[in-house]
Amino acid sequence: MPDLIKLYIRHCAIGFGIAAGFVAMVLYFNVANLWYLVTHTDVGPLAVFLLWVFNGIVFAGVQFGIAIMMLKPEEASRGGTPSGLESIRVEAAPSRILGISRK
Repeated sequence: MPDLIKLYIRHCAIGFGIAAGFVAMVLYFNVANLWYLVTHTDVGPLAVFLLWVFNGIVFAGVQFGIAIMMLKPEEASRGGTPSGLESIRVEAAPSRILGISRK
């Protein structure tokens, strides 16, 4: 399996774990009276599951984004430009459409 896929799976699992902790804290501290709402209805477990899934998607995306942004680019560690490309100077000619003439 490619390293990028392993990185993605690992950090998405971390994000869903963080989401589970977040949902547990929201229910424990009874934010917006959610504990009462999910314990006094027959669809309470579904509501908790969906709260976890949707928060998990958000936290997994943020976790993976942070992991990608913190990667060290290979070009920076080797020095030089990526793919051996170098910049060259190109002179731009005036445009005939705009009626600009060179004097």
